[in-house]
Amino acid sequence: MRKNNPPNVKQKSQVWIYLLFVLVTSFFTYVFHFSYPPYPFWDEPYHIASAQKYLNGVSFMEQHPPLGKLFIALGEKITRSDPKESQFINTDYARNIPTPFDFTGYRLFPTLFGWLTAPLLFLIFLLFTESAPLSALFSFLYIFDNAEILQSRSAMLDSTLTFFSVLTIYLFLLIIKSKNNKDIWQHIFLSFLFGASFGLVVTTKVVGLILILLLPAALWWFFPDWRRIVRLLVPYLFGFLLVYITVWQIHFSLGSRIVPQLPDNGYYQASGEYKQILNNHENGSLKYFPIMLRDSLKYVTHYNSGVPHLDLCKVEENGSPAYFWPFGARTIDFRWEKAENGQYRYLYLVSNPAGWGLGLLGIVLGTIVFIGPFFTQPKEKFSKNYLLGVFLGLYFCYMIAVLQITRVMYLYHYFLPLIFSYIIFGLVVGNIPRIGQFVLNENRRLLIMTFLGLLVFAFFQFYRPFTYYEPMTNGQVKLRNLNPLWEIKCVECAPSSTLVSPRDK
Repeated sequence: MRKNNPPNVKQKSQVWIYLLFVLVTSFFTYVFHFSYPPYPFWDEPYHIASAQKYLNGVSFMEQHPPLGKLFIALGEKITRSDPKESQFINTDYARNIPTPFDFTGYRLFPTLFGWLTAPLLFLIFLLFTESAPLSALFSFLYIFDNAEILQSRSAMLDSTLTFFSVLTIYLFLLIIKSKNNKDIWQHIFLSFLFGASFGLVVTTKVVGLILILLLPAALWWFFPDWRRIVRLLVPYLFGFLLVYITVWQIHFSLGSRIVPQLPDNGYYQASGEYKQILNNHENGSLKYFPIMLRDSLKYVTHYNSGVPHLDLCKVEENGSPAYFWPFGARTIDFRWEKAENGQYRYLYLVSNPAGWGLGLLGIVLGTIVFIGPFFTQPKEKFSKNYLLGVFLGLYFCYMIAVLQITRVMYLYHYFLPLIFSYIIFGLVVGNIPRIGQFVLNENRRLLIMTFLGLLVFAFFQFYRPFTYYEPMTNGQVKLRNLNPLWEIKCVECAPSSTLVSPRDK
């Protein structure tokens, strides 16, 4: 007999409709006209120079793992938007990039990863809430985040890191959800993808190592079922090692050409063994992989030892301490230029205060919900306490870890814990049964999130000139400095700080 299950059919069609809504909406915030402005900003000159080295077979070392820069190079190789592709192979910083310049290829993959993170987050929220409209509204926190949008529409690494981090989290949640699934091969396959995805994270940026905590969290979930633990651990390690070795080996094999104008005559502090490998053009051999990896990782320490410490008294300092980040401080003026009628265009890394504020509220509420049962007996038990503990652990461990770093750090280093805060907010608001006497049913959740979603969208519109390089007057710039810690300032305004007196140069 044929099963008649219209509610499930309706629910599936609803999921596809809202998923399409998230895809289309985020396309217009993240992707549309992404090659504008046709000027370099912030770290783009570093990564464009690295991409051109890949395209021309030049050997080099850098502070970041290779995957993000490989994708930047791949985008240019696909589009061929830059007719020269070799003008910066003799430097690590592409100075005097011609203006205007077509950045389409170099920005292609970072922009795509920024865009595709939105539907992944939607699917994560859907696992928590089982409500497509509610998940779409939670996705607004990311879709309309001015800081994430600006950073993604550039030849930089953060959107690549965010995408693979969110993918790793999604696979972790699928594995957790499959606890009672009897399909052994599905469990093994998901575990392999889980490890492979984590490998993609740590070959993009070192800060992604925080996601290693998801492995013991998953093992704890299956304890004491040792068979499932083994079926998780072995494919995970295999997937991770396969990706990690492959990405680094691609990096090594692409670079055999030595350019003497580069640091250390093009050898970047390489050991005698590595120099011989390069001179003999044996860098494509896996036999020498351990030597090449060892020297590349040593170079990261060498590079970071030369990075200055945070100095808030410097007039030109753009860095900020980690405890400022949850409040959106400090913003970074990436670029400005004079426009018509005495106005200026700015690329300003500034948060959406509504979205970041809700993320911070999620951390506060999540902490209260998690530790509350240790002090009082709640009327109703929170159903997602395990997952809440996992993501709170990720958030606080990341923040504690970066507070130990002495080199200067920047607001975009908060993007990863920001994603954790969004997930925590969705976990709490999507599942908490009541707030005091106020019962949170489905309709009330939707009503609350509709109002909050509109608020997030309104602030996105308020700050969009900073995100899309639109002209503004000095008064309009000053009006947007809602938090003194942000230190947003117009070109013609004197430098000022609420905390310190900047030193004279």
